[in-house]
Amino acid sequence: QMNNEEFKTVIRIPRNATSELLLKTGVYWKIPVVDIRWYSDGKPTKKGIRINMEELQTLTSALNKMLGDVSDSN
Repeated sequence: QMNNEEFKTVIRIPRNATSELLLKTGVYWKIPVVDIRWYSDGKPTKKGIRINMEELQTLTSALNKMLGDVSDSN
């Protein structure tokens, strides 16, 4: 269970009137983490991931490569 006092919302990405993707940072079991999760009617869903900062660097590199591959093909 996420404690809102320990987690800070970095960005909200609305999908429609009831769903949005929230990216939050915080500390979980003394480990700095990022939580990227879909929310429905303001409540967190099970659809999302929580990763540590090292994993975030790996994920970010992969996403940037994907974006580069997409822009190269256009």
